[in-house]
Amino acid sequence: MFGVANETKANLLKEVNLPENFESLFLDRLNTADHRYIKDLKINVSNALKAQNLSEKEAVLLALGVAINEKANVLISSLEALALQKEASEKEINEVAACVSLMNANNIFYRFRHFMNKESYETAPAGIRMSIMMNPVLGKEFFELLSLVISAINGCEMCVTSHEASVKAHGATEPRILDAVRLGAVFKSFITLL
Repeated sequence: MFGVANETKANLLKEVNLPENFESLFLDRLNTADHRYIKDLKINVSNALKAQNLSEKEAVLLALGVAINEKANVLISSLEALALQKEASEKEINEVAACVSLMNANNIFYRFRHFMNKESYETAPAGIRMSIMMNPVLGKEFFELLSLVISAINGCEMCVTSHEASVKAHGATEPRILDAVRLGAVFKSFITLL
Protein backbone atom coordinates (compact mmCIF):
# COMPACT_ATOMS: atom_id res chain seq x y z
CA MET A 1 0.00 0.00 0.00
CA PHE A 2 2.86 2.40 0.78
CA GLY A 3 4.17 2.04 -2.79
CA VAL A 4 0.76 2.98 -4.19
CA ALA A 5 0.59 5.98 -1.83
CA ASN A 6 4.03 7.20 -2.92
CA GLU A 7 3.07 6.78 -6.57
CA THR A 8 -0.16 8.75 -5.98
CA LYS A 9 1.74 11.57 -4.29
CA ALA A 10 4.37 11.56 -7.04
CA ASN A 11 1.65 11.78 -9.69
CA LEU A 12 -0.01 14.68 -7.84
CA LEU A 13 3.27 16.57 -7.65
CA LYS A 14 3.96 15.88 -11.34
CA GLU A 15 0.62 17.50 -12.28
CA VAL A 16 1.84 20.83 -10.89
CA ASN A 17 5.48 20.49 -11.94
CA LEU A 18 6.81 19.96 -8.40
CA PRO A 19 9.72 17.55 -7.86
CA GLU A 20 8.85 13.99 -6.81
CA ASN A 21 10.86 14.39 -3.59
CA PHE A 22 8.96 17.53 -2.51
CA GLU A 23 8.12 17.35 1.18
CA SER A 24 5.14 18.87 2.91
CA LEU A 25 4.08 18.14 6.48
CA PHE A 26 0.37 17.56 5.85
CA LEU A 27 0.68 16.18 2.35
CA ASP A 28 3.17 13.62 3.66
CA ARG A 29 1.13 12.82 6.78
CA LEU A 30 -2.03 12.24 4.78
CA ASN A 31 -0.14 10.21 2.22
CA THR A 32 1.31 7.97 4.94
CA ALA A 33 -1.82 7.63 7.08
CA ASP A 34 -4.43 7.13 4.38
CA HIS A 35 -3.62 8.06 0.82
CA ARG A 36 -7.28 8.10 -0.34
CA TYR A 37 -7.53 11.87 0.07
CA ILE A 38 -4.27 12.39 -1.81
CA LYS A 39 -5.71 10.24 -4.61
CA ASP A 40 -8.88 12.39 -4.64
CA LEU A 41 -6.78 15.56 -4.62
CA LYS A 42 -4.64 14.27 -7.51
CA ILE A 43 -7.80 13.55 -9.52
CA ASN A 44 -9.28 16.96 -8.64
CA VAL A 45 -6.09 18.81 -9.63
CA SER A 46 -5.76 16.82 -12.84
CA ASN A 47 -9.41 17.37 -13.79
CA ALA A 48 -9.19 21.10 -13.01
CA LEU A 49 -6.09 21.51 -15.20
CA LYS A 50 -7.81 19.64 -18.03
CA ALA A 51 -11.18 21.36 -17.71
CA GLN A 52 -13.33 21.14 -20.81
CA ASN A 53 -13.91 24.90 -21.07
CA LEU A 54 -10.35 26.12 -20.42
CA SER A 55 -7.23 25.70 -22.51
CA GLU A 56 -4.24 24.11 -20.74
CA LYS A 57 -2.47 27.47 -20.78
CA GLU A 58 -5.50 29.24 -19.28
CA ALA A 59 -5.84 26.59 -16.58
CA VAL A 60 -2.18 26.91 -15.58
CA LEU A 61 -2.40 30.72 -15.55
CA LEU A 62 -5.49 30.56 -13.32
CA ALA A 63 -3.70 28.12 -11.00
CA LEU A 64 -0.71 30.49 -10.96
CA GLY A 65 -3.03 33.33 -9.98
CA VAL A 66 -4.35 31.29 -7.05
CA ALA A 67 -0.79 30.42 -5.96
CA ILE A 68 0.20 34.10 -6.10
CA ASN A 69 -2.92 35.07 -4.16
CA GLU A 70 -2.13 32.50 -1.48
CA LYS A 71 1.62 33.30 -1.44
CA ALA A 72 2.51 29.67 -2.19
CA ASN A 73 6.04 30.45 -3.37
CA VAL A 74 7.12 26.91 -4.19
CA LEU A 75 4.00 26.43 -6.30
CA ILE A 76 4.41 29.84 -7.94
CA SER A 77 7.80 28.80 -9.31
CA SER A 78 6.63 25.42 -10.57
CA LEU A 79 3.46 26.83 -12.16
CA GLU A 80 5.36 29.70 -13.77
CA ALA A 81 7.68 27.17 -15.42
CA LEU A 82 4.67 25.09 -16.46
CA ALA A 83 2.95 28.18 -17.90
CA LEU A 84 6.03 28.90 -20.00
CA GLN A 85 5.90 25.30 -21.25
CA LYS A 86 2.26 25.92 -22.25
CA GLU A 87 3.45 28.94 -24.28
CA ALA A 88 2.46 31.69 -21.88
CA SER A 89 4.55 34.82 -22.34
CA GLU A 90 6.43 36.67 -19.61
CA LYS A 91 4.00 39.57 -20.14
CA GLU A 92 1.03 37.27 -19.51
CA ILE A 93 2.63 35.82 -16.39
CA ASN A 94 3.42 39.30 -15.07
CA GLU A 95 -0.12 40.43 -15.82
CA VAL A 96 -1.51 37.50 -13.81
CA ALA A 97 0.50 38.81 -10.82
CA ALA A 98 -0.69 42.37 -11.43
CA CYS A 99 -4.32 41.24 -11.71
CA VAL A 100 -4.07 39.30 -8.44
CA SER A 101 -2.55 42.33 -6.72
CA LEU A 102 -5.28 44.64 -8.03
CA MET A 103 -8.03 42.21 -7.01
CA ASN A 104 -6.65 42.09 -3.48
CA ALA A 105 -6.99 45.88 -3.22
CA ASN A 106 -10.44 45.86 -4.82
CA ASN A 107 -11.71 42.89 -2.83
CA ILE A 108 -10.87 44.57 0.48
CA PHE A 109 -12.24 47.95 -0.55
CA TYR A 110 -15.50 46.72 -2.08
CA ARG A 111 -16.07 44.12 0.62
CA PHE A 112 -15.79 46.95 3.16
CA ARG A 113 -18.34 49.00 1.23
CA HIS A 114 -20.68 46.02 1.09
CA PHE A 115 -20.30 45.22 4.80
CA MET A 116 -20.86 48.81 5.88
CA ASN A 117 -23.79 49.49 3.55
CA LYS A 118 -23.60 53.26 4.09
CA GLU A 119 -24.42 55.76 1.38
CA SER A 120 -21.39 57.90 2.21
CA TYR A 121 -19.07 54.98 1.45
CA GLU A 122 -21.08 53.79 -1.55
CA THR A 123 -21.04 57.15 -3.32
CA ALA A 124 -17.41 58.10 -2.60
CA PRO A 125 -14.96 57.44 -5.45
CA ALA A 126 -12.92 54.26 -5.01
CA GLY A 127 -9.69 56.14 -5.66
CA ILE A 128 -7.96 52.95 -6.84
CA ARG A 129 -6.25 53.14 -10.25
CA MET A 130 -7.19 50.22 -12.49
CA SER A 131 -5.75 51.10 -15.91
CA ILE A 132 -4.45 47.54 -16.35
CA MET A 133 -8.06 46.43 -16.82
CA MET A 134 -8.57 48.62 -19.90
CA ASN A 135 -6.44 46.71 -22.42
CA PRO A 136 -5.00 43.59 -20.77
CA VAL A 137 -2.38 41.43 -22.49
CA LEU A 138 -4.41 38.40 -21.40
CA GLY A 139 -7.47 39.69 -23.24
CA LYS A 140 -10.47 41.27 -21.54
CA GLU A 141 -12.49 38.04 -21.16
CA PHE A 142 -9.68 36.05 -19.51
CA PHE A 143 -8.60 39.00 -17.35
CA GLU A 144 -12.18 39.24 -16.06
CA LEU A 145 -12.30 35.46 -15.54
CA LEU A 146 -9.11 35.57 -13.47
CA SER A 147 -10.51 38.56 -11.54
CA LEU A 148 -13.65 36.55 -10.83
CA VAL A 149 -11.72 33.53 -9.53
CA ILE A 150 -9.52 35.62 -7.23
CA SER A 151 -12.55 37.57 -5.98
CA ALA A 152 -14.37 34.30 -5.23
CA ILE A 153 -11.37 33.03 -3.24
CA ASN A 154 -11.12 36.32 -1.36
CA GLY A 155 -14.84 36.33 -0.61
CA CYS A 156 -15.91 39.66 -2.11
CA GLU A 157 -19.57 39.33 -3.12
CA MET A 158 -19.68 42.67 -4.95
CA CYS A 159 -16.58 41.83 -6.99
CA VAL A 160 -17.78 38.30 -7.77
CA THR A 161 -21.13 39.62 -9.01
CA SER A 162 -19.51 42.40 -11.04
CA HIS A 163 -16.84 40.20 -12.66
CA GLU A 164 -19.29 37.39 -13.40
CA ALA A 165 -21.49 39.83 -15.33
CA SER A 166 -18.47 41.35 -17.08
CA VAL A 167 -16.93 38.03 -18.12
CA LYS A 168 -20.29 36.90 -19.52
CA ALA A 169 -20.61 40.19 -21.40
CA HIS A 170 -17.22 39.39 -22.97
CA GLY A 171 -18.46 36.02 -24.20
CA ALA A 172 -17.77 33.52 -21.41
CA THR A 173 -20.31 30.79 -20.82
CA GLU A 174 -21.49 29.66 -17.41
CA PRO A 175 -19.76 26.26 -17.84
CA ARG A 176 -16.46 28.09 -18.52
CA ILE A 177 -16.98 30.25 -15.44
CA LEU A 178 -17.78 27.21 -13.32
CA ASP A 179 -14.65 25.37 -14.57
CA ALA A 180 -12.52 28.40 -13.65
CA VAL A 181 -14.02 28.81 -10.18
CA ARG A 182 -13.74 25.03 -9.56
CA LEU A 183 -10.06 25.23 -10.51
CA GLY A 184 -9.62 28.07 -8.02
CA ALA A 185 -11.30 26.05 -5.29
CA VAL A 186 -9.25 22.93 -6.01
CA PHE A 187 -5.95 24.81 -6.03
CA LYS A 188 -6.85 26.65 -2.83
CA SER A 189 -7.47 23.25 -1.20
CA PHE A 190 -4.19 21.87 -2.58
CA ILE A 191 -2.22 24.88 -1.31
CA THR A 192 -3.69 24.34 2.17
CA LEU A 193 -1.64 21.12 2.40
CA LEU A 194 1.61 22.59 1.11
